[in-house]
Amino acid sequence: MAEKSKMKCNRVVASDRPGKKKMVLACSGGKEKLLHFGAKGYGHNYSAAARSSFRARHKCDTANDKLTPRYWACKNLWAGPGGSTQASPKTKKGKY
Repeated sequence: MAEKSKMKCNRVVASDRPGKKKMVLACSGGKEKLLHFGAKGYGHNYSAAARSSFRARHKCDTANDKLTPRYWACKNLWAGPGGSTQASPKTKKGKY
């Protein structure tokens, strides 16, 4: 279990929760919240078409609240072509 007191605000690290990729201690407006985001069994940011589809489906253009997992998934996992990429496993491959 992650200790919030030892974590730095708004720094993304690997998640300790089963089934999740990343976690972050989100800090905004004097509030703190520990968030876990990203499904572990799936890829992220692996093609322009998949990135565009994810960003439209989750309305990433309106994700402005740092205290939500949607904000961090859009910003960290699906940000753009320069970010890290991870393809989905062959057993879970979608249309991209």
